[in-house]
Amino acid sequence: MTTFPERLKTLHSRTPDRVALTLQFSNADDLSLTVDQLLCGASSYARALTLAKIQPGEVVVLILQHGEDLVYAFWGAILHGAIPSIMPFLTEKLSPERYRADLSALISVTRPAAIITYPEFEAEVRGALQEGDSVREVIVTDKIEKQIDLEFDSLAGFQRKPEDIVILQHSSGTTGLQKGVALSHQAVFNQLDAYGKALNLNEDDVVVSWLPLYHDMGLIAGFIMPILSGIHLVLQSPFDWVRAPYKLMQSVTKYRGTLSWLPNFAYNFCAQKIRDRHLEGVDLSSWRVVTNCSEPVRWESHQAFYEKFKSYGLKREALQTSYAMAENVFAVTQSPLGGEPAVLEIDREAFMSERVAKLASEMDASQSAMKMMSSGRPLGNVKVKVLDENRNELPERVIGEIALQSDCMLTGYYHREDATQQAFHDGWYLTGDYGFISDGEVFVSGRKKDMIIVGGKNVYPQDLESLTYEVAGVHAGRSVAFGIFDEEQGTEDVVIIAEVDSEDPAEQQKVADAIRLHVTKNSAIALRYVKVVDPKWILKTSSGKTARSANKEKFLKEM
Repeated sequence: MTTFPERLKTLHSRTPDRVALTLQFSNADDLSLTVDQLLCGASSYARALTLAKIQPGEVVVLILQHGEDLVYAFWGAILHGAIPSIMPFLTEKLSPERYRADLSALISVTRPAAIITYPEFEAEVRGALQEGDSVREVIVTDKIEKQIDLEFDSLAGFQRKPEDIVILQHSSGTTGLQKGVALSHQAVFNQLDAYGKALNLNEDDVVVSWLPLYHDMGLIAGFIMPILSGIHLVLQSPFDWVRAPYKLMQSVTKYRGTLSWLPNFAYNFCAQKIRDRHLEGVDLSSWRVVTNCSEPVRWESHQAFYEKFKSYGLKREALQTSYAMAENVFAVTQSPLGGEPAVLEIDREAFMSERVAKLASEMDASQSAMKMMSSGRPLGNVKVKVLDENRNELPERVIGEIALQSDCMLTGYYHREDATQQAFHDGWYLTGDYGFISDGEVFVSGRKKDMIIVGGKNVYPQDLESLTYEVAGVHAGRSVAFGIFDEEQGTEDVVIIAEVDSEDPAEQQKVADAIRLHVTKNSAIALRYVKVVDPKWILKTSSGKTARSANKEKFLKEM
């Protein structure tokens, strides 16, 4: 039984001069921080929280961009015993009005004692505060006095207990923290121990990541795990990666990276956007685990990624999968290393209409098949089962809601006892994800809340989107499906929007006709609306996933 500060102190006593973290920037040299430098910088922020009279156990919201200040502020809050919660920074892609509303909602629900931000953003933060809010201090980075000496005995974080809450994570897909996932020290360490074993984590590993720290994949796999495990972390900005995805490959080459995590869309993005001229001298042979996570994994995406980078040393068996969520700290499953993730070839029609994964060996020759890739097997400390609508356990290869139990579950949704109670049934956490189990492997098909109901038939938007990617001119990750209710028919109509590179109306209509024909032929769905649009029409969440509700709202406004 231990806590974050105790683990940091142990790492410092053993290897103070080891490089803990290397920060990469688009317009500056890489900055490497030793364990000692990291903790000295963090103690400066811990001291600032002490001077501001922030108490251990109180929440501190961090509104900071990629860089030293974010790193020091996070670990400084930990050393002080406060609970850090990272919020996305306002960018040109986010509406300022929506951002302020999210910040106000965060403050009202989470009731933080302090917010740490830049001096130039202080007015924006104060503008979101209302009379009676919990925030007592807005701490700006330029007022932080450098702490030269590291005095562990003076840090209040060492008084915290393993069962105490240590961090708040965002639920993926939200901009603010309306539903904060509260996690204890012990829950996080239970996850790191189990996940470290699944990954064969060792001191020679090097994690290379561009993932944002306000979502679980970036915060846990790409930040907390490597630092608390005493392995080198190379961290770049998500905005730099989007602008120049080849920099990930260059960083893996430069630092001999061994572990990275990517959401499924990033596999397609890298395969499509990275040019050979950017890969001169790239060597990916050191990559031993590249894990596809955070959205349903697709075999086709792995194939495209492997074909693009195999000549640069990428090993096929390095491409692995995981199913994860903030409520379980991070990973629920991981595919076994050393081979390729399991893939099932199943009857597409039976999957979409009967909600069963009927194997291709049981199909007629005339039936259409589809490949589904496993997200791996449950970690050693996790149990998974699949339930029907009445909470009864379903047999293998029958689709229902995924439920789980583990010793790394959330303490609760912070200040949301109602949401916490709704999330559990008989001691099992209800994930809100649909999927099935086959031979111990977990297959994830989509989110319950995204379900479209057409004439009493349940339709997953991901299934329809996958069909559009089989149409020439539509790239993976560049279509969105959702339902809109038809008052006259009394059921939902299906809408598909697809981006294409061509702006020629005739070419767009040709693609729209092809989508309509292909989806109708390969599913039981008759499409009411197919809209083919220019690039960048489709809206994404802050984690890079397709924002279905926002795209639906945008479509209705343009009708």
